[in-house]
Amino acid sequence: MSHPPAMDPELMGFVQRYQTLRGYLDSEDELVKDLLQRYQTLRVSEDELIKDLLVYSEGVHSSLQSKNSALIKQLQDLQLDFDSTTRQRRELQQRLQLVQAEKAELLGANPYVVVLIDGDGLLFKEKFVRQGLAGGKQAAYGLRNAILAQCGAHAKNIEVIAHIYANLTGLCKAMRRDGSVESEADVKDFTLGFTQAKASFDVVDVGHGKERADNKIKQNARWHLKNPNCKQIILGISHDSGYAPFLDELFQDDAVKVRITVLEGFPTVRELAATNVHVLNLNDELFRAEKLVDKIEQASAPITPVSESKPAIPIFKPAVTLPEPKSPVTNKRPPVIDVKTIVKSDSVSSVNSPGTTTPATSTTSTPVPTPSTTVTSYARAIKTVTPPPPPPPPPPTITVAVQSRAPKQKPAPPPKSAPWNPGKRGLDPPLQVSQTALDNIKKRKDSNKLCNNHYLRGPCSKGDQCHFEHKYKPTKDELVAIAFLTRLNPCSQGQDCDVEDCIYGHHCPSVINGLCTHPFCKFEKQDHPPGTKFKPHKHSDRTQ
Repeated sequence: MSHPPAMDPELMGFVQRYQTLRGYLDSEDELVKDLLQRYQTLRVSEDELIKDLLVYSEGVHSSLQSKNSALIKQLQDLQLDFDSTTRQRRELQQRLQLVQAEKAELLGANPYVVVLIDGDGLLFKEKFVRQGLAGGKQAAYGLRNAILAQCGAHAKNIEVIAHIYANLTGLCKAMRRDGSVESEADVKDFTLGFTQAKASFDVVDVGHGKERADNKIKQNARWHLKNPNCKQIILGISHDSGYAPFLDELFQDDAVKVRITVLEGFPTVRELAATNVHVLNLNDELFRAEKLVDKIEQASAPITPVSESKPAIPIFKPAVTLPEPKSPVTNKRPPVIDVKTIVKSDSVSSVNSPGTTTPATSTTSTPVPTPSTTVTSYARAIKTVTPPPPPPPPPPTITVAVQSRAPKQKPAPPPKSAPWNPGKRGLDPPLQVSQTALDNIKKRKDSNKLCNNHYLRGPCSKGDQCHFEHKYKPTKDELVAIAFLTRLNPCSQGQDCDVEDCIYGHHCPSVINGLCTHPFCKFEKQDHPPGTKFKPHKHSDRTQ
């Protein structure tokens, strides 16, 4: 068997390389086939994707086209609305300018100043009141001119309104007893003249009660403050410290403070001055600065007799009974004469001695001069305890001449003087105050203070407008302390007050052993017992 010829190694290498290359070519063909297959698959997917994309694009285009049309329509509508709104805004601007001009014209059309006077404390001069009807008109014109003089260049456009609130019955009596007028009819005629002088001027009779005028003035002031045409409110309240809380409340608003002025007659009390309110004083032209005084009561006070005999021994009669008067009186029981209230009587004889005329002694609170005046004195003597009778003078010294050989007699001890009587209302009932309760009440400050009217008179009439405490339940001792502290404020009517349950003081309650112990006493000198001493640096405004 023959063997194939041996191949050349080079040829073998070539064949081997060929076979390797051929394998590569075969694998390449496979790869190309795979790529072609994948390409075809991708081509089909791409076509489907393009179709889907075209469908989606058409849908989006259609939707956007629809929305665009709607937006174009909306834009057109908005443009129309904008044009309409612009026209309306311009019309409103023009109307607003017209309304503002009308408002400014209305606010400046009827400017006025209102004067609210507490007529029981702010009094016109006697020269006006004595003239009656004519004096009332003069006072009205004078007040109007004085107010307009304060308005400067605006005076020709300003109207003046004036209201006087007073208890005319009490005022007429007080002015007659003061001697300011001879007849109460003069005061009434004066008020008529004041009212008739101007249509905007009037006098209102509020009747009895301290709070009546106060409430009217406060409520009217609040009402006028709400009216922008009211340029200034002038309050004739300088004598009454009770208005201080009212002003403090109003002055929380600075715009209100510049619109309020206090018209001064009687010097402005310390509490009002502390509010820094503007004060207008017209005392030189219109008002009186002094309070009314009961000169009739002072003139009727008995005069202390003086003994003519120098060598004398004081002798006092024992208590005796005054005889029944001939004229009818309201009380049939005669008063008892006591040695504590001895006064002079020129019609009754006492212990006489040669060459010496001695006055008789009587224990009634008034003189018993002659039979013609006995009824009057007796009527005074049997008046009820409230108000008490007028104060008696110091007991006179009754003298008798004695012989030189007669033994010397020791003078009898001087009798105690009768209680001081401040006037026709008399002394306020005494209060037994607990110092502990008084300290508890004094500790309360600002809005925590207790409302005097609420606890002493009943529910507070101010309601929610009152800034003081109403819910606290005080003890009996604390109620007494509240009453005591309230009495430290003088009643504006003084002894002319006819309010039975008045909570204010009608004389100074702080006098102890002839000394006024209150460091800032608000009462006048005549509201203290005669001879009361004061601390000059605390009472610089009181004439002593």
